[in-house]
This record gives sequence, structure tokens and C-alpha cells, in this order.
Amino acid sequence: MHLFGFYIAYPWLLLGLLLLPIIGWRFYQNQEQYFIQANLSEIKSLKRSSWKERGRYLIQLLHLCTLTLLIIAASRPQTIREKESVKGEGIDIVLAMDVSVSMLAKDFEPDRLEAAKRVAAAFVERRKYDRIGLVVFAGESYTQCPLTTDHAVLLSFLNAIQCGLIKNGTAIGMGLANALNRLNEQNTKSKIIILLTDGMNNANYITPLQATNAVQKSGVRVYTIGVGTEGDARTPIEAKIDGTYIYGWKKVLIDEPLLKDIATKTGGQYYRAKDMDELRSIYASIDQLEKSEILLTKTKHYTEQYSLFVYLALVFIIIQFILSRTIFKSIS
Repeated sequence: MHLFGFYIAYPWLLLGLLLLPIIGWRFYQNQEQYFIQANLSEIKSLKRSSWKERGRYLIQLLHLCTLTLLIIAASRPQTIREKESVKGEGIDIVLAMDVSVSMLAKDFEPDRLEAAKRVAAAFVERRKYDRIGLVVFAGESYTQCPLTTDHAVLLSFLNAIQCGLIKNGTAIGMGLANALNRLNEQNTKSKIIILLTDGMNNANYITPLQATNAVQKSGVRVYTIGVGTEGDARTPIEAKIDGTYIYGWKKVLIDEPLLKDIATKTGGQYYRAKDMDELRSIYASIDQLEKSEILLTKTKHYTEQYSLFVYLALVFIIIQFILSRTIFKSIS
């Protein structure tokens, strides 16, 4: 049982608190036994003592507060500190994301890139014990964030991704090769790449076939995702001087045979996301397929806090003693 942020070891002792209203009522009923009436000859003296008359209930209130604190102390309030011990090994994951200008198409809300970033961020937050890196590609490819377990840093890099910062195009082979290079720097047993694109390869510095063969030899699994609706979508067709784009309707062309081939040869799987719900479902499916081999042990450390209530009760007892011997001393 928890009370005011404390764990209570003996909660049944708190039933004693139910007696306090009865004790308080008994105090009130028998107040004449606690306070002796004095016969004063002058009304003036009565007026001077009226504040003491009103304040006499303070002693009774302090009695009740002391009893409350002692009952709580007897129930053994404690604070708990949890510690997690992780044994085993997570999975190394590289997110390879297309940042070509076509990723600004409006068939996703607000566009394909922002939708992909949001779903990828949710995926990262679920993979608590994995090292995850981020590679982006358009006409070229570069590493946005190396493999790391500091997911807060990774998410900041993911959020900073924009279209138009590198030469436009769709270099699927380069993106795949760059992601593989990041994974080859690690000795982890389980490694995967999640490659997301909305187009067809049109940059051949490293062909998709060359990159796929290299990935296949390394034993890395690749999950490929094609993003885009069926038919036409409002897509940037021309850049303005101010950096914004003029949009027009263009047919969505995704090289699905290539993406299927990459996934099949590397032991992964190909997915097609035509809307936001499908994209979320795809990442959830990958999350289920790629489980980290982690043994998590939780230990709890209890720290006794009853002394806090005992010391406070002692303070109230001392206050009672001082007041009863000075200000509220009975007149005989």
C-alpha cells in the first residue's frame, strides 16, 4: 500500500486512525476535566483571558496530531528504489531513410517525411535496449547519427532531418551500403536495417545489387518499406527561390520488385505503406519480429522512513509540554 508517496509495510495498523475522531470527541465531551474554571472578579480579566480560552483546544489538537504521527510511524512507511539489471544483448538497428524531395508529397499528413519520422520515433522509444543508428539518402548518403543507446540524442537527430539538404535523387544502393558500414563497425550478433523509400533508384555510384550482395554476405537482415499511395499524389515539381516548392499531381512510382528482392535475399521482408495506419502497423510488425534477447532483473531497495514521523511527534510533545506549563497552565 502507498500513502503520500510512501510504501506502507503494515497498512492494517492505519486502521488506528479511525479511532482519532472518537478520541477527539471524548476530549470535547470531557473538556472540563482538562481545563479548570477560574472565578474572576473583574470582567476586564475575563476579556484578557478570552484568547487563552479559545486557544485551549490547541493542546487537544496537538495530542491528536501526535497520535496520528505515531500510528503512521508504527505502520513502517518506507521509500522504494528500484534497480534494473540487464543481461544479454540487444539488436543493432540502422534506420536508412529516404530524404529526397518527393518525400514531401502530401499523401501522408503532413507529408511522407514527417509521417515517417513520427512513426520511426515511436519505434525507437520502444527499443529500449537496442543500439540504433540513422542513415539518410537522396542523391547521396550520409550518417545522420551513429549507432547509440542514447535514444534521446538519436531522436533529436531524427527530428532534425529535412529534405533538400543534399543532392536530390534516390540512391537506394548508397543508403543500403552506408547502413551496412555502420553495422560492420560493431560485433553484435543480431543486426538489421530498416530501409524506407518512396521512389526508384536513380543514382548508381553503388548499385542496389552490389549493396544487397554485400549485406547478404554479412548476414544482416533488411526490412524494406515502400511509402506512397496508389495512383497520383500531390508532389513537389519545382523549387521556388525562397526554398519552398510548387506542387503538382504526379504518379507514385516505387520500385517494389527491387525492394522485395533486397528483403528476400537478406532474410528480411518487404512492406508497402499506403497511409499512416499501415506505416504504424509495419513498424509494429518489425518490432514483434525482432525481439532483443534481454534478461531484465528488477530489485527493490527499501529505506525505512518511520523516524521522520517519530521526530515530528516528539516536536509536538515538546510543544504540548511547553504550552501546558506556560501559556495554558491551569489555575488552581
